[in-house]
Amino acid sequence: MTATGGTPGAAGAGASEAGASEAGTPGAAKASGVGTFGATRRLTVAQALVRFLAVQHTERDGVEHRLVEGVLGIFGHGNVAGIGEALLGLELDDPALLPYRQARNEQAMVHTAAGFARMRDRLSTYACTTSVGPGATNLVTGAALATVNRLPVLLLPGDVFATRPANPVLQELEDPRSHDVSVNDTLRPVSRYFDRVNRPEQLPAALLAAMRVLTDPADTGAVTLALPQDVQAEAWDWPEALFQHRVWHVPRPRADSSALMRAVAAIGQAERPLIVAGGGVVYSQATDALRDFAEATGVPVAETQAGKGVLPHDHPLSLGAIGATGTSAANSIAARADVVIGVGTRWTDFTTASHTVFADPDVRFVNINIAAFDAVKHAGISVVADARTALEELTSALSGWSAKDDHRAEVAAARDGWRRRVAEAYRFGNAPLPSQIEVIAAVNDAAGPADVVVCAAGSMPGDLHRLWRSSGDPKTYHVEYGYSCMGYEIAGGLGVKLAAPEREVYVLVGDGSYLMLAQEIVTAVAEHVKLIVVLVDNGGFASIGRLSESLGSQRFGTAYRYRTPAGRLTGGPLPVDLAANAASLGARVERARDVEELEDALARAKAADRITVVHVETDPLAGAPDGGAWWDVPVAKISGLESTNAARAAYEDAKKVQRPYL
Repeated sequence: MTATGGTPGAAGAGASEAGASEAGTPGAAKASGVGTFGATRRLTVAQALVRFLAVQHTERDGVEHRLVEGVLGIFGHGNVAGIGEALLGLELDDPALLPYRQARNEQAMVHTAAGFARMRDRLSTYACTTSVGPGATNLVTGAALATVNRLPVLLLPGDVFATRPANPVLQELEDPRSHDVSVNDTLRPVSRYFDRVNRPEQLPAALLAAMRVLTDPADTGAVTLALPQDVQAEAWDWPEALFQHRVWHVPRPRADSSALMRAVAAIGQAERPLIVAGGGVVYSQATDALRDFAEATGVPVAETQAGKGVLPHDHPLSLGAIGATGTSAANSIAARADVVIGVGTRWTDFTTASHTVFADPDVRFVNINIAAFDAVKHAGISVVADARTALEELTSALSGWSAKDDHRAEVAAARDGWRRRVAEAYRFGNAPLPSQIEVIAAVNDAAGPADVVVCAAGSMPGDLHRLWRSSGDPKTYHVEYGYSCMGYEIAGGLGVKLAAPEREVYVLVGDGSYLMLAQEIVTAVAEHVKLIVVLVDNGGFASIGRLSESLGSQRFGTAYRYRTPAGRLTGGPLPVDLAANAASLGARVERARDVEELEDALARAKAADRITVVHVETDPLAGAPDGGAWWDVPVAKISGLESTNAARAAYEDAKKVQRPYL
């Protein structure tokens, strides 16, 4: 951390490193005395922690934001008398300082914080507090999601006694190798930063280190401060400076001039260039810079899941989704691209179609990324920089250069062909049950240009990636696909709505994901948070069913069915009423039997003033237009099943075109 001092928000964009500045403390209690380093205040560790969090801020481009907007929590014996008491005291002083929101599931609260952070471009987040034991370990999945997606969330799990007065205590994991190990150590590999505060005097250093990681634009994720329950309640004389208004300045680092010139030279020689836009374009607020670059050069744009919506779907240079869940337009252009400009992308296997979609034998990559780790992937020309500043500099440096006419014509033809296929797919059919594509089309039509669609796992993310018609506001498309976590949808949607209460938020969730984590409907009810939850009920795991069939495993174990007398789960459908379940949790519920009823239900949900769940049954076998790409999922090499042997033969054929990018 660099202590810059002076006025909060004074540092401008392009600063060389993140730093913090200090000013006065709003709503601070009087100091209790004068210590070696000046005025001090006597508080418990938990009281000091929450008061510190209440005065942390971020700044970028001269705009200041609260870093920690509030605390999501569930109390147990490991945190109720520590952080619970501290939050109560703060609420009695001023409920707006650090609002507490009661969650129903620990994993879900991390998803809510992650959804909030993503919607706020990682400049603000929530803290999450749990008790020791199951509450703490329930954080692991959410922490993994946050770290994989590089979204800042602060985790504050209780921990066993640091003083060890009566080991083993309730919910303590006894490790015969060491008393220093607790269940919270499961959070180490999924946290970007982990610390255990065993003494009060360790707290300031731990807090400053945690804030540094939460505000790092390149290396953020879940941050865990494990808090032994006895230490939370211990009192200490804290330096008053700990509770002063502090601003963490988020920089826009510029590219090394030599690296930028190498990128300019490579792009300038390109015959068939292509841009792949990732989430870094969104977090950097670089959509205007990307559009300016594309329009100035004529280079078409394909989008990852995290980059979806950086251009309007009908923009002449928009090819839409790329990769395993991509459009035929983007994938056909990618197959012939000789220079691929990746902007803010991690180059996951879905984006590259498991290293098969970029097929030109001499393809070169130019990687613009704020994280050096990602910028060097695929042996690319590495441009380590903020996406917006780098794109602006590239546009200037390439002034007068543009893609060739024949490449532009090929792009236009590919784009127009895919748009015709989407229009055909969106035409409603006459099947007894609507297809998932028809549901997506109805939601797409109902949503306004600023409304947000939220999804995470199953087959819907792929269909949305290919087919959703984005308005050009990237904040309207929120699909968690870095971790593809079932159960994220409702909790993540809650975070989106908390971050942007002025927008309508449509949560698309399948029955499989709904059954894993629906409890945050209760949180939405309690907090008066309006969501429109479209619950797509297809009687099982449709995505894995489809994948299983393609791999020769005959949709084994993917439908919700009774067990037969013969011992197989192939009996009749289960009598589960998910709409009734949603109503029991306090939601307003609509049932739609066909597309027309769905459209009417969506209109009523939009007019309602509270969370509404729209339940619609769909045909799990109805497919969507395919983009022609592949995803590497190994198939059994030997089998007694003809379906598996046929799938293995197809798999081996597909592997022949897989390649390293060197």
